[in-house]
Amino acid sequence: MIALSRWKVILVVLAVIFGVLFSLPNALPQKVVDGLPGFMPKNRLNLGLDLQGGSYLMLEVDTAALRVERLTNLIEDVRTTLRDEKIVFSDLGQANGEVAVRITDPAQLNTAQNILRTRVGSDLPGAPGGRDLAVRVDNGVIHIAFAEEAVNAEAAKAVEQSMEIIRRRIDELGTREPSISRQGVNRIVVQAPGESDPERLKAIIGQTAKLSFQMVDETVSLQEAAAGRIPPGSELLPSEDGYSTMLLVKKRALVTGEMLTDAQQSFEQQTGAPVVSFRFNGQGARRFADATSQNVGKRFAIILDGKVISAPNINEPITGGSGQISGSFTPESANDLAVLLRAGALPAPLNVEEQRTVGAELGADAIKSGQISAYIAFGSVLIFMLLAYGFLFGGISIIALVVNGFLLVAAMSMTQATLTLPGIAGLILTLAVAVDANVLIYERMRDEVRAGRSPVSAADAGFSRAIITVFDANITHLGAAMIMFSLGAGPVKGFAWTLAIGVITSVFSAVLVTQVLLGIWFRVARPKFLPIA
Repeated sequence: MIALSRWKVILVVLAVIFGVLFSLPNALPQKVVDGLPGFMPKNRLNLGLDLQGGSYLMLEVDTAALRVERLTNLIEDVRTTLRDEKIVFSDLGQANGEVAVRITDPAQLNTAQNILRTRVGSDLPGAPGGRDLAVRVDNGVIHIAFAEEAVNAEAAKAVEQSMEIIRRRIDELGTREPSISRQGVNRIVVQAPGESDPERLKAIIGQTAKLSFQMVDETVSLQEAAAGRIPPGSELLPSEDGYSTMLLVKKRALVTGEMLTDAQQSFEQQTGAPVVSFRFNGQGARRFADATSQNVGKRFAIILDGKVISAPNINEPITGGSGQISGSFTPESANDLAVLLRAGALPAPLNVEEQRTVGAELGADAIKSGQISAYIAFGSVLIFMLLAYGFLFGGISIIALVVNGFLLVAAMSMTQATLTLPGIAGLILTLAVAVDANVLIYERMRDEVRAGRSPVSAADAGFSRAIITVFDANITHLGAAMIMFSLGAGPVKGFAWTLAIGVITSVFSAVLVTQVLLGIWFRVARPKFLPIA
């Protein structure tokens, strides 16, 4: 194994070049990195919240509000379906987590039950085709409820969707490598390193951003609606359109924000006021065209999170699949709304349970402490290896350790892994145990020399017989790191990722780099004895 194979030399040389090139941006000022040629790597280590400073939020997904919303949608679905089928009903409402409706004509009871069982809830997430709905009849009243399994499944799905939407919203802000993890059943922990405005971050993350287009109900006056005479299927919502403080709208949405494909902040051509330009997908464009064609001369409301932000008149059919949202926007607020619409609406409201801000000076102190620890660890290993194995063999192990450090930083920079304070601990641990393989190999060489073998034979036996132990120990470490990475969160993941990369680079450097360097020494010096014995 001590033979100086060409492929081993080439592999080591390429690894060293890779390590130096991909580690270099971390040692250069940002202006110099920006000026590097296009083929040069420019990625740096991403510093975590505890090193760079930033914002920490713990959010709770309001799954109870999600269930109430689903029941409200279910009521409107039941109302529309029964009206379309000409089935007379009364007492439609919800109580105790279920929807109840009385069928006036007993002869239509079975028909109504079958229709509601097969058609109601078909557009509700978690309840396709009504298969997740429980429908029963009691004294002429049909009761409809979500199956408990469907409720739990949708709550879990809401948390997962919220995490993905939060990630997209933070990415739109330009925050690099946010850490978003689930904690418990319905909580989400968000760490945004380098985010200087935590209040804006909270506003961007926490706003539900549910957009809908609904027709204005003009069958009764606002005074009558305010007095409580609200027609069935309509609701009175606060308005910010500048014409009135409240507006009566129909509950059923013509088009929803889920059908948007794009939203951008722009300016109205005539007035120059900030607006949000949007575009629908094919389904949304068709529904919007149909709705505006059928309601020319009427008003429709653009509703965001239960507030009317605009209520324009439909002067002509809008068939292009695009439009503008106007209101009392500033350029920043219009851009924030565009960000929210592009990222998508949260499936349920988010409640802020905990908020912390980590100052950058604390991160700088942590980095300084980590650097000192790394220097101490490296110095301790250097002194031990030189004293235990001499200048030649100890020096070779130190060179391999330096190569290991370059490879570790390069791999983390290339993969854009986030370095946290526990990650620095993993880095130091990797440096401390990286020479374990060298110690095993060198001690085996000593045993072979004492047994009377020649230098070349002893060196070859040191590698061939110790390599099994080296791989066995490091595979165990790698397995532990993978378990921590898959089951852990936040700091544990940072530590595990650093440790996993360190295990791979340590084995490569301690075995292959050491072997190539010793092979060069054997070829040049042709020793009669090993100075390690």
